[in-house]
Amino acid sequence: MLKSIMPNEGESQYSLRAGDERARLDKFLALAVPDISRNRLKGLIESGQVRVGGETIAEPAYRVKPGEQVELTVPKVSDDAAPKAQAMALDIRYEDSDLIVINKPAGLVVHPAAGNYDNTLVNGLMAHCGTSLSGIGGVRRPGIVHRLDKDTSGLLVAAKNDAAHAGLASQFEAHSLDRAYLALVWGSPLPPRGTIEGNIGRSERNRKKMAVLKRGGRAARTHYRVMEHLANNSWSLIECRLETGRTHQIRVHLTARGYTVVGDQVYGGSRRNSAKTLPEKATAALENWNRQALHAYRLGFKHPISGERVELESDPPEDMQALIAAGRES
Repeated sequence: MLKSIMPNEGESQYSLRAGDERARLDKFLALAVPDISRNRLKGLIESGQVRVGGETIAEPAYRVKPGEQVELTVPKVSDDAAPKAQAMALDIRYEDSDLIVINKPAGLVVHPAAGNYDNTLVNGLMAHCGTSLSGIGGVRRPGIVHRLDKDTSGLLVAAKNDAAHAGLASQFEAHSLDRAYLALVWGSPLPPRGTIEGNIGRSERNRKKMAVLKRGGRAARTHYRVMEHLANNSWSLIECRLETGRTHQIRVHLTARGYTVVGDQVYGGSRRNSAKTLPEKATAALENWNRQALHAYRLGFKHPISGERVELESDPPEDMQALIAAGRES
């Protein structure tokens, strides 16, 4: 659908061209600019920050026609602007006076950044925890020790004080935390159990993407095992355990091996040729799927204050469970 993304004037303006299919304006922008939350994009549309064919369009449901030029302006906000508390429903899986573990839904941005200054997990945590969040993460990231991609669901821990933050951060640095993800991928990884290694850094071809680099980047290691073959062997459900925590690590490592995550709009491409071989039920389920099928289902760590072991698990969200079920029924 998206032909090109050409940022102008830094990160504040985007010039986009629609592909060969009609699409709602809000959905088109969500795919074209995945770093900006859907709520933020809806607000930008309604506030007159989007032009289609040179005309301002303030209706998210507007149907973008094939080949139309879409211009998006993201107003700049001061870098030191502190986020505001915003009440939101939080799926809390563990909480005490030192830390909180949230089961983050897909579509929720973790902390404010360019294009996402409100309605993030940090805004929700500030409303829930008040002023107790750790300040080590900085003005925009109070309490945040690690992140999950916007469209990745699952378990995330945040610190309520600096001592807890420092203790958790040291475990991340020592790779002593237990972090496991469920990923639905295209193909059948071989061998069925192994380790993917390769430095990860900004892609030289597309600075908005990460890539496995021959030179530079940061060391990264992902352990995986195939749990189940689905959809007539077109898909595999795999478990990935992170030894390091680089940006988009699982998605980049799997893509480098040729096993892209189902629905990944950034690294997966259209996979139209692969989709043609899918059984009918899997094909139907995929029609309504528009994000990476990746869920952080397990998180284990030593409590940074008490020293006790904390072990948590969460099932994939209902939509991902339905996608997996469709693959099993095929």
